[in-house]
Amino acid sequence: MSEIYNSKFFVTGGGTGGHIYPALAVADELNEGGDKVYYVGNRHNMEFELASKKGYKFLHVGVSGMPRKLNAKFFWWGVKLFKSILFSIKYIKKYKPNAVFATGGYVSAPMIFACIITKTPYVMHDSDAMPGLVTRKLSRRAKYVTLAFERARKYIPNRHAIVTGNPIRKTFKTITKKQALEELGLEDKLTLCVMGGSQGAKSINNTTVELLKELSQEFGLQVIFQTGKKNYDEITERLKQFYPTCEQDKNLLIRPYFDNMVSVLKASDIVISRAGSLSLSEICASNVAPILIPYPYAAANHQRINAKSLLDMGACIYLEDSELEPNKLREIIVDLINNPVKINYLKQNTSSLAKLNATEEITRLVKGVNP
Repeated sequence: MSEIYNSKFFVTGGGTGGHIYPALAVADELNEGGDKVYYVGNRHNMEFELASKKGYKFLHVGVSGMPRKLNAKFFWWGVKLFKSILFSIKYIKKYKPNAVFATGGYVSAPMIFACIITKTPYVMHDSDAMPGLVTRKLSRRAKYVTLAFERARKYIPNRHAIVTGNPIRKTFKTITKKQALEELGLEDKLTLCVMGGSQGAKSINNTTVELLKELSQEFGLQVIFQTGKKNYDEITERLKQFYPTCEQDKNLLIRPYFDNMVSVLKASDIVISRAGSLSLSEICASNVAPILIPYPYAAANHQRINAKSLLDMGACIYLEDSELEPNKLREIIVDLINNPVKINYLKQNTSSLAKLNATEEITRLVKGVNP
């Protein structure tokens, strides 16, 4: 007996967590509402593992990032893109989705082209203050374009551009700080989170590791430190040079990666982070005071633009990666430790930017489009 679904939708976006996690948040909302969801992406990217874990049928497109120079690689990229568009058209004709939701990036481009060719309605989402190339070029015919930043609207050639915020996990609305601390086995005290994404951030890691003993022993600060999987062994060995008894310090929780970043952020008062758009949305949803250090080599300077958008609203402390060194970071952290009023000011401003209902709002738009 075949399963009966209300409607069928394609969700596409990949390559980085900033494209994948918003796509999955909407996919989950559609799925919970009784709709059939197919995930379109590249099976060699992280979206394949993440979407497959959730049980979504995965539709492969073999496109990769566009080369910046006109050479042989560009020619073969064009061939791959053309083949991926043909595969996307085939998927649309086979499964007949009601609509497609795309979160930008090169992975979503073939399916958007296929939507235009087959006249299949699509909704696009862009997470950054400066929208990506795919969004800027292909959003004109979208039914709606949802955005994380008001600043992004001026770059979108579509009168149905709506600032919704980024789709984030529902648990940001339900879990309390007390519950998060208990889940992590931590005390209810001033807590610092240090994170650089799932892969870590080498400059943040190397600077922070020199401060951990002092922050814990002299200031009693509780620290949650996500090193990134590839950096964990190197960082823990280096920490032992500065702090031989670090493994016995109950103030330090150091892991290569946390599966549940909701609890990590909700348990924290201060966070040191890069400035990827999704990270910023989750920070704003967590009532924390952020110290943002944008990744200096992010595409189109996205992270600097994202961070400065928060800085303009009094919602972060901003530090360039080139300025990052132990004394400077110590000064910023200690100033916050000694100034709870400043922490609360930053928390209030980040919380005012939170868009906790973004997922539901975007899902409503996707479900409401007409062919």
